[in-house]
Formats: sequence, structure tokens, C-alpha cells
Amino acid sequence: MGFDPNEPEQRRRLRAAMKAADIPASELWLKYFSLSGDAGEYEVEAYLQGLLSLPPVQRDLLALAANELIDDLPRPRAPYSDDFDSGPDSSGPHSGVPDSVGEGQPGSEDSTSRQPDRDE
Repeated sequence: MGFDPNEPEQRRRLRAAMKAADIPASELWLKYFSLSGDAGEYEVEAYLQGLLSLPPVQRDLLALAANELIDDLPRPRAPYSDDFDSGPDSSGPHSGVPDSVGEGQPGSEDSTSRQPDRDE
């Protein structure tokens, strides 16, 4: 196997993406392995440190694993104007907070649905 001149740049960008998304090498390796990656965890660590070369298909599986982990991260979303229709401190339908959390749910305690104890 010959040296791929793009490997150092691919490695650098993979490490930059991992750092930006705060993905540890162990999590990357687990995802990579679940995608049928062949390299062991120590080999992936060595590759990330520039101590070991990997074939292009394995490097691409590492990139796929990193990208899937990044896609799974929660991201902040910009609100639409109708998200503010009910006012800034409203818990309307678009705010993500239900109007009455737990009301009428089994196990929820509120003063309107509580049954008096026999001793009361």
C-alpha cells in the first residue's frame, strides 16, 4: 500500500470535526466499529495521532462514523416569527413547553385532582 498524499489532511479535518463536536476517540471507534470498521481501538487512536496509516476505505468509515455522531447532536434552532405569537413568556403550542405539564396525568399531584385521604 502506497502513501496517500491526502491522508494527513483527511486526518487533520477528522480531528478538527471531533474537537468541534466534543467527540472522544473511544466514542468514534465504537461508532466506526458498528459500521463494520476493521481497525481496533488502539489502531484508530494511533491513526488519529498520525502514528499509523489506514486504507482509504477505513478512513472513510471513520469519517462516516464522525459525521453520524455529529448529525445526532442537538443543535440550537432559530425561531420563526409565529413562535412568539403568544408573547415572550407564554407556553403556547410552538414554545416546546406544554400549557399544563402533568395535569390530569396519572401520578401527577395538583390541588384540583387530589382525592382526600380517609383520615381527612
